[in-house]
Amino acid sequence: MFDGPALGLLELCSIARGVRTVDAMVKKAPVRLVHASSTHPGKYTILIRGGVDEVDEAIGAGRLVAAESLIDEVFLPNPHDDLLAVLAEPRSPVLESVAVLETFGVASTIRGADACLKAASVHAIRLGLARDLGGKGYFIFTGALYDVEAAVDAGLAAIGDGLLAGCEIIANPHPDVVAALG
Repeated sequence: MFDGPALGLLELCSIARGVRTVDAMVKKAPVRLVHASSTHPGKYTILIRGGVDEVDEAIGAGRLVAAESLIDEVFLPNPHDDLLAVLAEPRSPVLESVAVLETFGVASTIRGADACLKAASVHAIRLGLARDLGGKGYFIFTGALYDVEAAVDAGLAAIGDGLLAGCEIIANPHPDVVAALG
């Protein structure tokens, strides 16, 4: 429908305001609503795709309506292809070193994941966003240890102050760790 290279997400602390915000966003510009729903604990997230200008315009309209209910946001004019793939479903690349970035929100997780993927030659494994996570998010990825370390540095810088819940690197994961990544 309205697919394009850009990705935008708003995270709100009000479900009622979230529903009103999503309405304003999709009325403002021709974007595709990828996801809009309540998450834990009482947050509301809106994820859209479309052309760069259209997503930017819709995010701007959403920001105005969300007002004081806006917790965080992310606008990626050109998200990494692996980010788009892992948003759709978990991936199963060959495991090398593994890193897990955990944040206190959805927007910060997506921002951090995109930065990780763009900073080094790493591959996404899984992206968990708020559901059954108490509103937290996590991003798991793999690559050579030096690439994973560089990606972690970039991800930490992109996440935002006070939004990091945890970060771990496993240099040489046991083969059974795959089962624990879910």
